[in-house]
Amino acid sequence: MEHVKTYNAMEIKHKNGNLLIEGPIPGKELANLDFHKDLVAFRLPDQQHKALIEIADLPEGRIIIARDNNEIVGYVTYLYPDPLERWSQGKMENLIELGAIEVIPKYRSGGVGKALLEVSMMDDAMEDYIILTTEYYWHWDLKGTKLNVWEYRKVMEKMMNHGGLEYYATDDPEISSHPANCLMAKIGKRVDQESIQQFDSLRFMNRFMY
Repeated sequence: MEHVKTYNAMEIKHKNGNLLIEGPIPGKELANLDFHKDLVAFRLPDQQHKALIEIADLPEGRIIIARDNNEIVGYVTYLYPDPLERWSQGKMENLIELGAIEVIPKYRSGGVGKALLEVSMMDDAMEDYIILTTEYYWHWDLKGTKLNVWEYRKVMEKMMNHGGLEYYATDDPEISSHPANCLMAKIGKRVDQESIQQFDSLRFMNRFMY
């Protein structure tokens, strides 16, 4: 499968300053940008910056960023699912995962996350994919936002809806381990029925165990 990546961008006005939302950005360009020290949700900032550069250079990898001048203040990643996750077991070329989305506290509550998803989906090639994301409450900044798990889950669902992702049921043990966790996905307009059925079989791999 050819992974076509078409650059798109939009500027958004935020109360703390205007931001450029753009991507997919190649690794070389990401390496030349600064990475904000408050981007700490998944790894230490230097490590996460390096990880984004590596993802951007994968054939299927996509990084969309929110940029304040020369500094990355938010991002969203797309790549093939982790080999240790069930979603990789079907070895589907047209199944990619929205692996991480993060915005620094200064620019939250201003539509930056929604804009990252909207710019992601401006690329027509996204209609060739099933895009999934797994939401786990232990990744959420409950302390910083002062939201409970259900309030945060509602915020995440609403944001993902802006990218066309919807709730999908699954028997995945990690997702099922807490009722606030969830699977969300967007099935592109050009995805064939066989791929959809394959995705359904990945969603419910334990159905014959009961």
